[in-house]
Amino acid sequence: MRKFGVLVIGHGSRDADWVRLVDEAVAGVKLPPDMPIVASYLELVEGRLIQDGIWNLEAQGVTDIIAVPLFVSSGSTHIDEISYALGVKEQPLLETDLQPFARRANLLFASPIDDDPVIAEIVYDKLKDESRRPEREIVLLIGHGSVEKGFHLTWRRGLEQLAARLKARGGFAEADVAMLLPDQVRRKMTWWQTRRPDCDVLIAPLFLSEGYFTRKVIPSRLEGFTYRYNGRALLPSPGISTWIETQIERVMVSDGQGQTSKINL
Repeated sequence: MRKFGVLVIGHGSRDADWVRLVDEAVAGVKLPPDMPIVASYLELVEGRLIQDGIWNLEAQGVTDIIAVPLFVSSGSTHIDEISYALGVKEQPLLETDLQPFARRANLLFASPIDDDPVIAEIVYDKLKDESRRPEREIVLLIGHGSVEKGFHLTWRRGLEQLAARLKARGGFAEADVAMLLPDQVRRKMTWWQTRRPDCDVLIAPLFLSEGYFTRKVIPSRLEGFTYRYNGRALLPSPGISTWIETQIERVMVSDGQGQTSKINL
């Protein structure tokens, strides 16, 4: 008999608050009592790395692990190396020091965040208090990005689709995207403040949790411009728990479990 378990994979941080927010989101996921869930990390969280999570679930009798990558974009190079190390793909596209993980359980791999409508709602909820006249506002969605060929395009597509959802949701005049890698922020800010001087610019950071990028890097790239920005990242939000639940359900349905897989029953 198959026993499913969930392995949520985050990047990891030395910041205890960053890890706590991820742990709280995972703890908020509603699952049947016989379906264990574990939060694991790519690096920086000793004793709770991906291999530790796999061993934890297998020790609980799990035969089928649903791995949910809690990363903002499929264009993240970390998704490439994690997919390889989990056996989802035979070879990574880029070189990596990550070695294949030991596992006995079957593995089912979910999708990263990308342009999911649940995430668009979270971003809007974090942003809406900064909005005064949406018809005269431009949202600039800023993500980490990538300079690697192929990965960059995937990042851009996901950000643009999410920006389109934000524009429709909030009724904004425009919604655009910028990456930190490569550095596109100054060019995009210059473009919009020249093209639409009648509009205010609202900055929406697409980062899992607040930290160095939201507090230091983004403000430094915006120096000299006029804008509104509260620095609020995706976490904390119950919507992340909902997103994880949705990913688990999608994987189980595609695995042939059908309606019996609905985890909110």
